[in-house]
Amino acid sequence: MTKTRQCWAVVPAAGVGKRMQADRPKQYLPLAGKTVIEHTLLRLLGSQAFQAVAVAISLEDPYWPELAIASHPSVITAPGGKERADSVLSALKALEGKADERDWVLVHDAARPCITADDIQHLIQTLEQDAVGGILALSSHDTLKHVEGNTITASVNRQHIWRALTPQMFRYGMLRAALQQTEGNPAITDEASALELLGWQPKIVEGRPDNIKITRPEDLALAQFYMEQQA
Repeated sequence: MTKTRQCWAVVPAAGVGKRMQADRPKQYLPLAGKTVIEHTLLRLLGSQAFQAVAVAISLEDPYWPELAIASHPSVITAPGGKERADSVLSALKALEGKADERDWVLVHDAARPCITADDIQHLIQTLEQDAVGGILALSSHDTLKHVEGNTITASVNRQHIWRALTPQMFRYGMLRAALQQTEGNPAITDEASALELLGWQPKIVEGRPDNIKITRPEDLALAQFYMEQQA
C-alpha cells in the first residue's frame, strides 16, 4: 500500500469581495463573534488534519495583522497575488522546504467558514491513495439553462453537472507545476481547472450542502444559521 502522506492547507485570502458591497474584504466581516476568516481557519486547524495552514494575504491588507490567529504557530503568511491562482501558487512556494512533492495540499476558500472536520476527513480518506486527487462538490438539483444575453438558448443536462466546492485536494508537486504551467490563463478559476487543462482528471467527492461560500450580504445570516445547526 502507498505510504500515507502529510497534509497541508492553503487559503487564498487576498480578494476584495466586491459583490458584498462592504467597507472591507468579505473575509473580515463579522460573523458570530469573529471574522469570517477566523472561523474558516479555526475549522481547518481544529480538524487536526494539517501540518500547517498557509494563508495568502494582500500586501496592503491592514486587517490581517490585527487578528490573533495571524500569529498562530501553525499559520504561515504568504503574499497574495492579483488572481486566486497567483495567491495559491504563492502559498505553495511558502511551503517549499516543508512539504514533500508527494504530500497532499488542500486548498480552501477563506469565505467558506462552515466547513466541517467530517468533510475534511472524508475528502482525505477518499483520495489519499489516488494518483491525482479531487474536490468536494455537490450535484445540481436545479434545472440549468444556457443563456446568451438574457435569452435562454438551451437547457443543460444536470445529470452530469456538479458544483465545485472546497477544499480541493492535490499533490503538492503536481498542483504547483500545474499552476506554474497555466499561469495567467483566465480559464483557471479553481485548482481543479488547472489540472484539467493539462489533461488530468480529478475525482469528485460529495460534500455537505452547508459548506457555503459567502459572496453576498444575505450569505452571512445563512452561514450563522448553519453554524448554529452544526453546533
